[in-house]
Amino acid sequence: MSKTIRFNAFEMNCVGHQSPGLWRHPRDRSWQYKDLEYWTDLAKILERGIFDAVFIADVIGYYDVYHGNNDHAFAQGVQIPVNDPLQLANPIALATKHLGIGITASTSFEHPYTFARRLATADHHTKGRVGWNIVTSYLESGAKNVGEGGLKRHDNRYEVASEYLEVLYKLLEGSWEEGAVVRDRERGIFAIPEKIHEIGHKGKYFEVPGYHLSEPSPQRTPVLFQAGASNAGKDFAANHAECVFISTPTQAVTKAYVADIRRRAAAAGRDPKKILVFALATIIVDETDAKAQAKLKEYQGYGSYDGALVLMSGWTGIDFSRYAPGDNVKKVETNAIISAVEHLAEGDKAWTIEELARWGSVGGLGPLFVGSADTVADLLQEWVEATDLDGFNLAYAVAHETFEDVVEHLVPELQRRGVYPKGYKEGTLREKLFGDGPYLPESHPANRYRDIERVKREQK
Repeated sequence: MSKTIRFNAFEMNCVGHQSPGLWRHPRDRSWQYKDLEYWTDLAKILERGIFDAVFIADVIGYYDVYHGNNDHAFAQGVQIPVNDPLQLANPIALATKHLGIGITASTSFEHPYTFARRLATADHHTKGRVGWNIVTSYLESGAKNVGEGGLKRHDNRYEVASEYLEVLYKLLEGSWEEGAVVRDRERGIFAIPEKIHEIGHKGKYFEVPGYHLSEPSPQRTPVLFQAGASNAGKDFAANHAECVFISTPTQAVTKAYVADIRRRAAAAGRDPKKILVFALATIIVDETDAKAQAKLKEYQGYGSYDGALVLMSGWTGIDFSRYAPGDNVKKVETNAIISAVEHLAEGDKAWTIEELARWGSVGGLGPLFVGSADTVADLLQEWVEATDLDGFNLAYAVAHETFEDVVEHLVPELQRRGVYPKGYKEGTLREKLFGDGPYLPESHPANRYRDIERVKREQK
């Protein structure tokens, strides 16, 4: 039996997201990103299409690598202006019943104590439909503007992130025991003090002595997404992530990554099949192949060469303005997204700068699937069977037209083939994704922090 295919919508609280220049398209709505109706309309479309979640990216900072300044990012609207993603959880949850809400937040720019409360609050308000996409951030501009002077070295950012997660686990899993909140009206006791614990954390990067501010939310720790694909990022994902998001241009690179992450997860004592891997992709689908190809050509007419290279330069840390359009992309050591450079320089295709810009102007670095529902369904099944992927994070070309087309044309065809869900499971996002309980499983490293008093004794 063919493997089930899962979809997330890949979005961002900004203009254009992965398709720079397409905000100019007359049917595009991404310029309305600042309006709640943009997000509630999108959420209803996705829930009609049985998407697992809307996965909302974020950056702290701006893309100033291209030409060494931010002018092109401002002019092209390349992920700036950009608004806060976590505030979208409530309106999306109110507009839907089942859709998950994956929120990106960086371990580099916000203290874990305050973030734990914001995360728990969102999980409460959505009745357990929140996921957290853990990123360490890659923009020097962000680090400079929060007073850090610049980014920490790449692998060191994951060292910080590991301790950040330890603090979060202690707060979310260990500070309030099960049964701490009793709401006993007769005795006048809301919560039992003896069942609420200080976490007593004193580490290399963080000192958090006290209690978590929020009572346990439906999932305690929201579903953990992670998108790092460097060696350090894969180790981090293998230890912590439940869902892994990758951006890989070819089947060969994708297959190697998926196998590697599952191998590392097994070595870490986790069930490798309980980690869901989603690949970035963009789908242009219509009633026929010819109509879909015509739609792609129409979209490409609005794409921005400079805007695409603003993104590519920011992601890789390489100023592509220094190269001629016909030059090949070469591997350069940077402090940004290391995997992006490696995949472009070492894949089975030699990319020129011009090809990179044309490719990146519609959907970013992932594959582009174009055609009728039958054609695209064949391609998706081929990718899943060849690479062991679990699903796709779908970027849009034109908002919300891209997702409407997927829901109208592609989803019914995948359902007809028996490889796409026809309805949602009940429960929290974690229960919908994995069919188990609402909390992280016992095999997850968070489990060891549930007995926080024992942890404190061991760490003395």
